[in-house]
Amino acid sequence: MSPTTTSELSVIPLHQLQHVVRPELSSSSSSWVTGTHIKDFASSAEASHDVTDEESSPGEDSRRQGPRNEFPRLPPVDGGKDAWLFLAACFVLECLVWGVPFSFGVFQNYYDTHAPFAGSGDIAVIGTCSMGIMYLDTPLIMGLLRRFPAQGRYSPIFGLVVMCLGIALSSFATTVTHLIVTQGILYAIGGSIAYSPCIVYLDEWFVRRKGLAYGIMWSGTGLAGVVLPLLLEYLLTTYGFQTTLRMWSVIVFILTAPLAYFIKPRLPHNSLATSRAPKYNPLALRFLISPKFLLYQSANIIEALGFFLPGIYLPSYARSTMGATAFPSALTVLLLNVASVVGCVAMGWLIDKLHVTTCILLSTVGATLGTFILWGFADSLPVLYLFCVVYGLFAGSFTSAWPGIMREMSLPNSTSTSTSGKSNTTKRRGDEEGVGTATEGEQHGAAVDPIMVFAFLGLGRGVGNVVSGPLSEVLVRGGSPWKGQALGGYGSGYGCLIVFTGATALFGGGSYLWRRLGWL
Repeated sequence: MSPTTTSELSVIPLHQLQHVVRPELSSSSSSWVTGTHIKDFASSAEASHDVTDEESSPGEDSRRQGPRNEFPRLPPVDGGKDAWLFLAACFVLECLVWGVPFSFGVFQNYYDTHAPFAGSGDIAVIGTCSMGIMYLDTPLIMGLLRRFPAQGRYSPIFGLVVMCLGIALSSFATTVTHLIVTQGILYAIGGSIAYSPCIVYLDEWFVRRKGLAYGIMWSGTGLAGVVLPLLLEYLLTTYGFQTTLRMWSVIVFILTAPLAYFIKPRLPHNSLATSRAPKYNPLALRFLISPKFLLYQSANIIEALGFFLPGIYLPSYARSTMGATAFPSALTVLLLNVASVVGCVAMGWLIDKLHVTTCILLSTVGATLGTFILWGFADSLPVLYLFCVVYGLFAGSFTSAWPGIMREMSLPNSTSTSTSGKSNTTKRRGDEEGVGTATEGEQHGAAVDPIMVFAFLGLGRGVGNVVSGPLSEVLVRGGSPWKGQALGGYGSGYGCLIVFTGATALFGGGSYLWRRLGWL
């Protein structure tokens, strides 16, 4: 590979090129922006403008202006005002969109004890719909954003309108069915439409710090899990559900609508920069049947089956087994959410530096040992609080390892062996020729889209979330065979639930073993 001179580098700054070539494959350990790529861009740019004044005419000047405008000066990746404003807007949206479903226990407690919903069945279905649908419809929403990128620019504000409309309409509900349709289904659809662009565009704004950016954004859910339950509890107690929901719809729209401006793509639509980026076909889903993805997805679903259970049952566990009052019981969930904020950011930082299976192993070991030892043998509130912190740090950071899975699946040999050889050959030929563009497969939409990988990982987590609800009811109502015979939590009526949570956390780390066996 020939060296690149300073004059060649001066044509187009490196920060304008590093995300155009192959952004989804960049990592801390390797860069797909080579000297040859830069030279190719520089040479093409010089060629397009290397016309002397003597040879030019007014008509030629206007024609030469076109290519110059096609390659606008792009904001830098991994930093700079625009990138951090984008991430800040995503963080706030994460708090407000996902915070309400994760705080639904406050609404559920109110609906169970106040007219006109007291004594009604299926109240828990409202929370299941609001959270589960936002996971399950992720492939559809993100596929549409990939298919219609120009229209996707307006999806944040459109989704916020639908979401806030769902909250406002739920204030007029008189039956649980009304709440399921409005606070459950309509809220989830609007939230998905508003939130999905954050994932799609973050892949453009952050490359080497991508994992850290995801971790910072996802920590917003943990922060919301601390603040929103206290705020919503106060509003419901003081004003009732009708006024609270109307107030909340206005508050959410006022806080988030201005942020929709900053949730935008870094690469302008129909620009030269966008034309040189890989072309993804959201319907190219062959990776779904690849052994690598199936192994990652199976562990992801199993982990999700038990992940949500401590957040649901810890308050009732503290009350029933330790005689805790209202606030000490609620403190269990608050500590878990605070710890998850730290865990998400830390895991995001690590995923940029370590292999994804190593990061998943760290999450698995902490969550498994914490569940089996601390929760299993907890006989006092301080020990239970320690478990909440440990579980939040380790289990709460599991999804922050997803950028590593996205990166692994985006590698040329991530799918079937029948296509990997051709993909690698094409990539090597492109490097030798100094072509800093997408490979032949990518140009025809055959590449694995990391965003669709994320979408189906989200769907898998949604499956675990939906199934874990009724499954946990069976575990709790069925009692524990060790009740009254074992120590701590194992001897309570929650023994089976504790074992199930620990076992799913353990199997969620199966990818580390599979890599050691050569399956990954």
